[in-house]
Amino acid sequence: MGPRLLIRVDSLRTGSDQLAAAGELMSSASTWARFLVRRISRLLISVFVLLTAVFAIIHVIPGDPVRAALGQTASPELIESRRQLLGLDQPLWQQYADFLSGLLRGDLGVSMVSGLPAAEVVEQRLAPTLELALYAFLLIMVLAVPIGMTAAVLTQHGRRPRAELGFNGATGALGAIPDFLLAVALIAVFAVLLDWLPAAAGAGARSYVLPVLALSIGPLAVICRLIRVETLRVLGEDFMRTARSKRLPSRLLYLRHALPNLLTSTLTWSGLLLGGLLSGTVLVENVFAWPGLGTELARAVPAKDYPIVQTLALVFGGAVLLINFLVDVLIVMVNPRSALREG
Repeated sequence: MGPRLLIRVDSLRTGSDQLAAAGELMSSASTWARFLVRRISRLLISVFVLLTAVFAIIHVIPGDPVRAALGQTASPELIESRRQLLGLDQPLWQQYADFLSGLLRGDLGVSMVSGLPAAEVVEQRLAPTLELALYAFLLIMVLAVPIGMTAAVLTQHGRRPRAELGFNGATGALGAIPDFLLAVALIAVFAVLLDWLPAAAGAGARSYVLPVLALSIGPLAVICRLIRVETLRVLGEDFMRTARSKRLPSRLLYLRHALPNLLTSTLTWSGLLLGGLLSGTVLVENVFAWPGLGTELARAVPAKDYPIVQTLALVFGGAVLLINFLVDVLIVMVNPRSALREG
């Protein structure tokens, strides 16, 4: 075979490799495009269902919100004037259309009690709630992965049955305690009995300790159990047996081989966890008199403050939907085969 023929064969191979790489890239881009279209469509449908549900639920609550806002001594003329001003005298379908058009304009309404725009109220209360939820989330993720993996390694193949029983019993009990009861217990012990920490907001960094613990202890116990079970599954896979046969150090065995295979499930749980922490702040904030969205929601519901309740419900629900969407994208980035399997 002459030199010219060899060069031609090599060029043909190079061209075929380039075509194969280009085809793989186009297939990957097409898969990503289909995945994003599905997820964004699902997100938009979920947002529409959320908007409709929020509007419907708030309007089936018994009682007159205008009467609740103005008081029992308000005159019928004043009540009727206020109802017309708020558009509550319109048919339900017209109120719903006005609600959607207001959202598109960024108009979330005005509080029936304080007279402040609902968006301004949420803006003032949002930061304290996000701080609690994010601190609790970080504490859970920092502790749950090492605790769950350690428990799995120590109890693998039925070893240390007493340790396994103690771990499952402790995490099961802590995971079953409601957040607000745990908050009351923490206040009774650390604020009243021992007088180590403040029982309410306003004492600087120390005031974060008890609310963050109240939010994080229960979910931490549940996530530790889930990570232990998932770790046991990963440790039984063939690739882990192969890694053990190479006599790798424990650090490499668990951190390089086991931990990356826990990322997909851990991301899924973390997304659900963060959404649950945001909603869990409603009760915990009221126990600790925390100036967040939960305290405002607890005030607005009995007062039948429609615009505030609707706005807060949209914030909580929208946050959960957005977090789930971002988690889906992160999972595909970590494990692209999950998008390919969905076609």
